[in-house]
Amino acid sequence: MDGNDSNEIKELLKDLIWLNGVMATELIQITENTSRALHGGELPDGCRTAHAELRERTVGILRKYRPAEAESVADHVLKH
Repeated sequence: MDGNDSNEIKELLKDLIWLNGVMATELIQITENTSRALHGGELPDGCRTAHAELRERTVGILRKYRPAEAESVADHVLKH
């Protein structure tokens, strides 16, 4: 494996991290929406806190590996 292959693999992994981060944050939102529907519009406080922490951690990972793209995700998901 030469340097170009190694760089290509690193970029691919960074892209996959970004994509997984987007999917993770959207799945959290789907879970919250489903919970609200099942519980009459209210999300339990424990879930709200845990989901906020999960969003922050996911965005933190995105900021580490894809800082330019991370802010668009952060702007979207941290305001939910």
